[in-house]
Amino acid sequence: MSDSAPAAAPARRRAGRASGAVRSAPSTTRYRRLQHRFPQTPVVSEDELEAIHNASLTILEEMGMDFMNAEARAILKKAGADVKPDSERVRFDRHLILEAIKTCPSEFTLHARNPERNVQIGGKNLVFAQVASPPNCSDMQGGRRAGNQSDFRNLIKLAQRYDVIHLTGGYPVEPVDLHASIRHLDCLSDIAKLTDKAFHAYSLGKERNRDALEIARIARGITAEQMDREPSLFSVINSSSPLRLDAPMLQGIIEMSSRNQIIILTPFTLAGAMAPVTIAGALAQQNAEALAGIAFTQLVRPGAPVVYGGFTSNVDMKTGAPAFGTPEYMKAVLAGGQLCRKYGIPYRTSNVCAANTVDAQAAYESVFSLWALIQAGGNFIMHSAGWMEGGLTASFEKFIVDVDMLQMVAEFLTPLDVSSSGLGLDAVRDVGPGGHYFGTAHTLERFETAFYSPIVSDWRNFETWEQAGSPTAMQKANAVWQKELAAYERPAMDPAIEEELDAFVARRKAEGGAPTDF
Repeated sequence: MSDSAPAAAPARRRAGRASGAVRSAPSTTRYRRLQHRFPQTPVVSEDELEAIHNASLTILEEMGMDFMNAEARAILKKAGADVKPDSERVRFDRHLILEAIKTCPSEFTLHARNPERNVQIGGKNLVFAQVASPPNCSDMQGGRRAGNQSDFRNLIKLAQRYDVIHLTGGYPVEPVDLHASIRHLDCLSDIAKLTDKAFHAYSLGKERNRDALEIARIARGITAEQMDREPSLFSVINSSSPLRLDAPMLQGIIEMSSRNQIIILTPFTLAGAMAPVTIAGALAQQNAEALAGIAFTQLVRPGAPVVYGGFTSNVDMKTGAPAFGTPEYMKAVLAGGQLCRKYGIPYRTSNVCAANTVDAQAAYESVFSLWALIQAGGNFIMHSAGWMEGGLTASFEKFIVDVDMLQMVAEFLTPLDVSSSGLGLDAVRDVGPGGHYFGTAHTLERFETAFYSPIVSDWRNFETWEQAGSPTAMQKANAVWQKELAAYERPAMDPAIEEELDAFVARRKAEGGAPTDF
């Protein structure tokens, strides 16, 4: 649902329906602002939610967590946590945790270099981020291959083409042909130039965080002081489940939270592998790890923007392979939403699947993921388009299929038009009993915009579809992404800003970039 005036919504939807592509002006963009409109679905009772909450605090009090960074442990000790000398283990009094998270903002703005691309995170807001971090990519022509800079850039360009993709979530594929010491400089510079949307920094040592902060600042053309007031970058912090936060992740929190930038704290709790095999047990551990990391952001800087990330799912107990889009994943997503509402913290979840190709499994697992996160009230959705193979591959065709599903979700969240025009009484008077509506003025005025226009779904009858060559969804998606990539236009950037950005990247490369021994 748009945050613009209701009267403008039909015109905006009409302008965007035909292709779903990026539009040039805010009055004609499609699905730039989405909000939840329906009551969230609880999967546990209030008493059961409280039991998960209390189990999490017991874990932090009795077992504690390893904080593998001396600076982080010093901050925690000063705040009153139980930190023993010569030990990485930290135990928390529950009141310390609960007091610390009280300063978490429930809603905030993530600023992009194009102000029209700013996104609101938290509350009823819903934003979709592109797939992030697979080591491989695939398409019908080239097959599955290692990530590279060319495919990285093409996926970034596709993210710019669709307004339902609100921001990039990281590197859409890891470009392993770029040396690790300077990869972040090339990638973030590309993202800043090829899109005008907000973006992400990997927390792999303070140099990468600081470089990312400076690239984001330069791209927006603002001072460091303004950036400290306006969150312009986010980083996903994964705890090393079970019950560990490693040194680079903690350094990332220190660098980002101290500058008032966004942390998305996400435990990687797969039931039966890195967490108890029961979903309730995995949720208790997820919640413990999330609360400890979130509390730490607030001890670094009270009021720093932070998002609670849920990623609990199950594994195939025969092979140990992660499974996504399962009933267990859906339950965990719904429970995570209940926990976030309890704490008043924005909620991150994901559109994921474990399929190895763009087939029925890929579609139904993603649909179940999407349905769960909508019912859970998810705010920030990672891996919204392109995720395949449990996160090991970014698929060009799956990106298009997912965009189609995201735009269906967006249409589902669009309010019904119950105005006098929407009720259509004049059309009913014109047709009367026994007629049809195909030729009425009411229908003809809405001929192109009456219903969602799919990208991949094929609504032709069998004979027409067969005559067209019987295209599968994967074949249609393959043609669409190539067409959209050919139509890509780089968003304008002030030449002075681009010159400053290039100079910064060149200087940091000359200095050797960032260490690779973290």
